[in-house]
This record gives sequence, C-alpha cells and structure tokens, in this order.
Amino acid sequence: MRRNSIKAVLLGAMASLGFTGTASAEDIGLSEPWQIGFQPEATEIMEQTVSMHNDFLLPLTIVIAVFVIVLLGYTLFRFRAGANPEPNRFSHNTFIEVVWTAVPTIIVAVIAVTSIKQIQFQDTPPTDPEVTLKAIGHQWFWEYDYVDEGINFEAMKIEDEDLQEGQPRLLSTDNHIVLPVDTVIRLLVTANPIDVIHSWTIPSFGVKVDAIPGRLNERWFKVKQGFEGRYYGQCSELCGARHAYMPITVDIVSKEEYQAWLLKAKEEFASLDRDGTVVASLAASDIAN
Repeated sequence: MRRNSIKAVLLGAMASLGFTGTASAEDIGLSEPWQIGFQPEATEIMEQTVSMHNDFLLPLTIVIAVFVIVLLGYTLFRFRAGANPEPNRFSHNTFIEVVWTAVPTIIVAVIAVTSIKQIQFQDTPPTDPEVTLKAIGHQWFWEYDYVDEGINFEAMKIEDEDLQEGQPRLLSTDNHIVLPVDTVIRLLVTANPIDVIHSWTIPSFGVKVDAIPGRLNERWFKVKQGFEGRYYGQCSELCGARHAYMPITVDIVSKEEYQAWLLKAKEEFASLDRDGTVVASLAASDIAN
C-alpha cells in the first residue's frame, strides 16, 4: 500500500512538472463504445487507408457478395429437381470458365496495384524529417528517445487505482510523447536486445510497426493541421503476460507549444537516469512539496 502511495505522489509530481505533456489535450484518438468504424484519420497515411477501405474495397466486396448470393439463388431455383426431372449432362462450359478465371484475376490485380502504391507511400519517408523519435519496446513498457534533442524517458501504464478523472483505463501513461502538428515525424522502432517482439501502434496515425530485438524498423507520419489533441495506442503484438498493459499516449500540439515543451523536457528529463528511475534528490523534494 505504501509503495502505491509513493508511486501516486511521484506521478502527481511529474504531472505538475509537465512530464505528462499537455494535461488539457482533447482526446481524439479514442474509440467509443459500440464503434464500428475507424478512428479519426489524423494523417494522410490513415486518410488513404480509410479511403481505400470505404470507397473501394467495401463497395467492391458488397457488389461481389450480392452477385454471388443472387447467382446462388438463381442456380438453386433454376436447376431444382422439380424443374429438371431429366437433368442435363455436360462436363464444362469454356466461356464461363474463362470468365470466372479472368474476372477475379483482374479484380485481384487492381487491388494489388492500389495496395502497393499505398504501401510504397507509407514506407518511403521524406528525406528531411523534422523530428526523429525512437521507440524501444520492453516487457512491458515503452522507452522513447528524441534522437536530435537528447531526451529520453519511459512511459508506464497508470494503474487503475492511480487514474485521474478523464484518463482512459489501459490507455493512459505517466509520461506522454509530445509531437508538433504539421511536422514530418521520423519513427524508429526496435525492442530491447534481450526482449521479445512488440508492435508500436497508433490507429489514428495509420502506423503499426513491429519492434524486433536487434532490428531497427522505420516509419513516418505527419499529423494534419487542425488535428491537435491526444491519441492512444497499444502494443499490437502478443508479447507476454502483460501484453495488454503497454499503452501509448501521444499529445499533438502546435509548433510553439512543442518548442516550449522541449525546453521543459530537456531540463526535467535530465533528472531521470537512463533506466527511468527518479533521482533520489528530486523524488524527495517532490514528496516534500
């Protein structure tokens, strides 16, 4: 009990110092009860994904399903035993066999070309990223490096008993990633060399990339103007007993707010060791206050 109390005090102290990013950020990337659609598409990557699903694949699937159901119904009615006391005897129909081979091939080819173009866009980062963020998966939390800024911190799930009003369960972390809007973000993802495979995912960004020990994977994204707010994600690769307890919280802020956060973060996170433990002097002063 004492350990939880101390942890709650430290979390509150870090929040007051700005460790959790923008406390007043609006929750945007958060699913709602009974939601069946996608989360808001905050990036062009996710925008393309939603467009391909809603405007192309879903209508195509519906057309194919309706055609197959109608054809099946017609076949059952037209060739029922009552209407065909003397069944026809034939082995094949060349025209039908050509059609049912050629048409699905064309459909799959069109889907493949469209998908490859989209995948190429996702996997081709711009040559001049403005921010480089490295995410490192551990059992069971995420560590972050702002490569160009010398900022390093760990983001741990906030336990149920420590949740504040408005913080979603299993999605809230003590420290938040803070990134600027309308900015090309280069994302590097890996896992602890002696760890297992994890997966860093933010649905609203259209980003899902595996964190593999000994391997550095790269993605990019750029949150569109007007989509400032708080976004949530989780580890999406089964990684052990606490797989469900590896949330990701990202605050997207204006470029001015991001620069102000950098100044504070460079000072505050300098008080953290590389393993994320709070230096005794800082912890003692926070508890005292």
